[in-house]
Amino acid sequence: MSSSDAPTDAENKAAAAKEAAEQAALPYKWTQTIQEVDISVPVPPGTRARDLVVDIKSTSIKVGLKGQEPIMEGTFPKRVTTDECTWSLEDQKSVSIQLEKVNKMEWWEHVLTHHPKIDTTKITPENSNLSDLDGETRAMVEKMMYDQRQKEMGKPTSDEQKKADMLKKFQEQHPEMDFSNVKMT
Repeated sequence: MSSSDAPTDAENKAAAAKEAAEQAALPYKWTQTIQEVDISVPVPPGTRARDLVVDIKSTSIKVGLKGQEPIMEGTFPKRVTTDECTWSLEDQKSVSIQLEKVNKMEWWEHVLTHHPKIDTTKITPENSNLSDLDGETRAMVEKMMYDQRQKEMGKPTSDEQKKADMLKKFQEQHPEMDFSNVKMT
């Protein structure tokens, strides 16, 4: 059951291999969560923090050694919250950078706009814990999960149950009324 528009397995594998090769050719490695982007920039062994230039702005970055061409420089595809961004020198051989996304609801296709893009539809988000969510969001997610389980078992959702409970209470308060033709919608 494949549409002529859908890529074949071979095409998918070729696209994934091309993407992997493009990403491997970058002068840095990067990963992301929905909230942040983590970058590792290799520097010559023995590099000290005072030898580095790391300039992170809301829409751009520059990383390199003082007095030399930057190892990494360019514009981000989306804005970052500079006050929440950090960097550190790891074992005197790489610069570890954490960028905090302003929009924590979207994936980045690339770190710098002039670099090759990745296919964000292939990203599998990490599992998040309900405890990581704020109260209102958590309550909404728990309600959705409950309603989904109820539907799977053929039972009423929380909203349907609430309507049924209200009708039952109203019927008890008004026994003189005929409710035989009531339809729940």
